[in-house]
Amino acid sequence: MYIVVIGGGKIGYFLAQKLYKDKHTVVLVEKEQDACEQIAKSLDILVIHGDGSDAHVLEDAGLARADVVAAVTGDDEDNLIICQLSKEKFNVSRTVARVNDPKNERIFTELGVDVPVDATGVIAKMIEEEVSFSDLVTLMSFRRGKLAIVRIDLPEDSPIINHKVQDITLPPDSVLVSIIRGDEVIVPKGTTVLKAMDDIVALTLVENEKQLLQSLIGKA
Repeated sequence: MYIVVIGGGKIGYFLAQKLYKDKHTVVLVEKEQDACEQIAKSLDILVIHGDGSDAHVLEDAGLARADVVAAVTGDDEDNLIICQLSKEKFNVSRTVARVNDPKNERIFTELGVDVPVDATGVIAKMIEEEVSFSDLVTLMSFRRGKLAIVRIDLPEDSPIINHKVQDITLPPDSVLVSIIRGDEVIVPKGTTVLKAMDDIVALTLVENEKQLLQSLIGKA
């Protein structure tokens, strides 16, 4: 994929590094000259010096052919403007934005950002999960609140223990994303066998969360 990352702070740098290692074509845009020079020395990618909220800079970054734009600056207003320009002027199909102030996540969603990422909220959910008895924890919602990434702990009496993924009936538009087993992260395949105490990360329609819970642990 052709991916444009806006913002060359630590998040932008490591995101660009990871995407490049995963064999994507990555362009990074950063407004600070010194940061651009440092990143260009460290990563074998195109680094553009400029303001990511400027349409001319985005044009230079090749947004017209970008598959994804990730706006990860430290300013929510800039990130929102970048995503709106990407959609309206360059017809980018997928926008991802860092949400620095959790209060702004709803605004990002309402204004069309495909994936607003509230890191504070995700971390808080993980903490809440560890200290609560909830069977299902919603880690993130996107697509205007229609889709959710959820985490479910499989108890020992789950009806799917020792069953293969391919033999499990999931609700419509739901998929298992990963299985966390101790310190191991497993990308599930059809032949993967589920074990007691596995932590399941799944993608589902919000309206199907109860059905998903029923499928995985036998109750809703």
